[in-house]
Amino acid sequence: MPKHLTDSRDSVSIVLVGEAGQGIQTVEYILTRVFKLSGYNVFSSTEFMSRIRGGVNSSEIRISSRRVSSFVNRMDILIPLSKGALHHVEERFSPETIILGEKENFQKEYRGSEDMMIDIPFSRMASDVGSKIYSNTVAVGVLSGLFKVEADILEGYLKTHFSRKGEGIVQKNIEAARKGYRTARDLVASGKIHMEIQRNPKVANEILLNGAEAVALGAIGGGCNFVPFYPMSPSTSVGIFLARYSQDFDIVVEQAEDEISAINMAIGAWYAGARAMVTTSGGGFALMVEGLSLAGMLEMPVVIHLGQRPAPATGLPTRTEQADLLFTIHAGHGEFPRIILTPGNTQDIFCLTQKAFNLADKYQVPVILLTDQYLLESYYNIPSLEGSGLEIERYIMKTGKDYKRYRITPDGISPRGIPGFGEGLVVVDSDEHDEEGHITENLSLRTKMVNKRLKKLELIKEEIIPPELVGSKNYKTLMVGWGSTYHVVKEALEHLGRDDISFLHFKQVYPLHPLASDYLKKAKCRVIIENNATSQFGTLVELCTGIDIEKKILKYNGLPFSLEEVVESIKAL
Repeated sequence: MPKHLTDSRDSVSIVLVGEAGQGIQTVEYILTRVFKLSGYNVFSSTEFMSRIRGGVNSSEIRISSRRVSSFVNRMDILIPLSKGALHHVEERFSPETIILGEKENFQKEYRGSEDMMIDIPFSRMASDVGSKIYSNTVAVGVLSGLFKVEADILEGYLKTHFSRKGEGIVQKNIEAARKGYRTARDLVASGKIHMEIQRNPKVANEILLNGAEAVALGAIGGGCNFVPFYPMSPSTSVGIFLARYSQDFDIVVEQAEDEISAINMAIGAWYAGARAMVTTSGGGFALMVEGLSLAGMLEMPVVIHLGQRPAPATGLPTRTEQADLLFTIHAGHGEFPRIILTPGNTQDIFCLTQKAFNLADKYQVPVILLTDQYLLESYYNIPSLEGSGLEIERYIMKTGKDYKRYRITPDGISPRGIPGFGEGLVVVDSDEHDEEGHITENLSLRTKMVNKRLKKLELIKEEIIPPELVGSKNYKTLMVGWGSTYHVVKEALEHLGRDDISFLHFKQVYPLHPLASDYLKKAKCRVIIENNATSQFGTLVELCTGIDIEKKILKYNGLPFSLEEVVESIKAL
């Protein structure tokens, strides 16, 4: 009989495995919300193959008595829902893993699983309801029953979720969930399985969202009113979310014919006075690079959200990586300023996306928001999105008859007018131009214009977002990271409980904050952690500070760092 999960655990990791198109993400979606409504802290992440049908995908849900927001390799409960499921995750098995599944389907696939498996006939119970398609809902019922979710919470959410499909479908799903729920309660009553995770009633009223939704909400908070994009995972969900709520927030969402059109539409929209954002991935950004340079020459604001995934070329289109950092810093022909923001959690994503619009408007430069597949598609609960102090800052001026779009100013920022707002003519040109915006080949003026554009970097540096130090100021070892490594390193340090190790997380990587050098010089041992093969941020840090971070923790197989990996890597230092 499998070992019991006891009260000593403060979190349980549930892994669901099935084929693409089988509804694994639907199960994840329902369970995370049902558990939260029942007072559990939750975190979920998915890994899936790039195919519509077939293959093997998995979703992990962590249920905890405390806040959790990082991926663990550990599997406490595994529910395999298709052939090949056990082989797909066999490296993650431990002696304490409990498999809830149909023995007749899986005992040949995984030798020795008989001692780990509790036989639950999902298919037969679903067929009793009317069809095997309800197997997933039976699984929802089983897990809800194991964790003592109130039946009215479970059934109420199922009614909400399936309401658009008609009363018949709603009742079939409720019946399937009840069968699973009763089975789980019988298992608990018989002593075959037991778990007791502490609940917090306040969690029920918290919000549950992923990174993509936080990007979209941040864009709304930044006054975004135009989103041209071409679908490309993992960024597509940002555009879809904004399209769904476009009428509520007066946003025009346009699926362009390609990424080249999307970036040019966004630049044109800013020229006309709108606030636009494009959302894309590395391959799409590659096509936008000429448009990026156009924005640099026109001194036109533009916000670009780039959700990273493994490359080059198509790479692993549904996996995660942090390998586009140096590309975004050096993208575009010629020299012009830009800002690159790298949030590490949903609160930062929301705030930095909102801030990106103000920065772009103020300095008339491209602002790039770098996320990745893992960060965009992971869910966890938070009390709220803190938006106090966030305001939409607009820097458009009314033009006069003598208006010069590119007037040379002491700080390099020319007053920005838009067509139709005032008497002035707003002239822009992709060629080098004079102060009025007309083409010029005056070489002396060329030098002045380049200097004018680059001078804005000095102002930008005055409001760089400082890095966040997690842990004691009296550290001996300093971990350094950016973007989506935030939560896993933070939780690893909490797990180790060592005051001599701290974590320096960068929310803005370009321009780099001058404090980076001070933090690094103070450490006796410096370690960088990145989801890429060449330590791209380490390269940038050395370029800007002259300090080589010799010790590196790198991962680039398409998966995020697990908590266990980071803990063991730190122990090995």
